[in-house]
Order: sequence, then C-alpha cells, then structure tokens
Amino acid sequence: MNIQTELKAPKGQYNSFGKYKYRSCEDILEAVKPLLKKYGLTLCVTDHVEQIGDRFYVVANAFLYDVGGDTNLMNTAYAREDTEKKGMDGSQITGTASSYARKYCLNGLFLIDDTKDADTDEYTARTRQSDNKPVQYLISKTQAAALEKLLGESEKAYILSLYKVKTLGELNPEQYAETIKAIQAKRGNK
Repeated sequence: MNIQTELKAPKGQYNSFGKYKYRSCEDILEAVKPLLKKYGLTLCVTDHVEQIGDRFYVVANAFLYDVGGDTNLMNTAYAREDTEKKGMDGSQITGTASSYARKYCLNGLFLIDDTKDADTDEYTARTRQSDNKPVQYLISKTQAAALEKLLGESEKAYILSLYKVKTLGELNPEQYAETIKAIQAKRGNK
C-alpha cells in the first residue's frame, strides 16, 4: 500500500511524432527501486509468448515478494503482437509487445493510472461525461479484476451499494484506494 501511494513515475519519454509524453517500463522500474529497498521487497518481471486462437500474445507477470515475510503479490497483463509492423522484424515486434505488456502489468500492480492520459485508448473508453458534469476517471480493467479477486460476495455487494455502481469497473481511483485501505485494515494488513 505504501509503495502504491508513494510511487511517482513521471513520464520521462517523448514521442515526437505524436507529440506527447509517456512513461516506459524502465521509467516505472527506476522509480520503484528505492521504494522496494525502503520496504524490504523485491520485484521480478517475466514474460512469455502464448497463442490464443490464431494470435500471439506476450503475457507479462510481475511478482512482488516480501523479503522478510510471506506476503507476495502478482499481476498479469497481455499484449498482442502485430502480425507485421513496417520497418520492424519479428524480434522487434515481440520486443515492443513485451515492453507494452510489462508496462501495463506494473501499472496494475502499483496502481499507476494511465487512463487519465489523452494518448491512451483507455482514456476514451474509460471516461464518461454528461451535459454539465465533469469527466469522471475510472479504474483500469486490471484494477477491477484484482479487486474482484479480493472481495467476497457480501463485500462486493456492500461496495457496489456504497458507491452506487453496478460493477467494480465503475469505481473511480479514490473509491478504489478507499476500498483497498478498508480491506487491508479489516484483514490486519495495515
């Protein structure tokens, strides 16, 4: 929880073609290293290629280990390989998909919310706006799935009722953080 609230991973990269800033997997890893040391944790990121139907996906896994205890966390993200990309050979295409999957795997693990960034597809898909109401940012699909795994049926029903939403994916980042904090307090993981 402390790493998720303290981590600052600025967008250190610039896409001159698209004219936007972004953060890379490497930016996240460099930002998290001091916090891992501070809290006695270690991080391992792996990936492998998996065929689903006729498409190939890079499946990235991030494992967070408590060096002095028995608490471990894991997150997974998928990125589909393009069948071809102009100017790239096969290994470069796989490498691009690997970087993308690892980045979004770390985003989910550390609650780095790219949905607010106008340069992501999630920005459009995960925001809502009505006539006189401001845009409301929602948690990512990865965060909703992780929360789904943590909650029992009665806890889930309570959260949905409390925030007046139909699915966990309709929670905003603040509601998500409050829910995680309440779960940790209830289970004694302060």
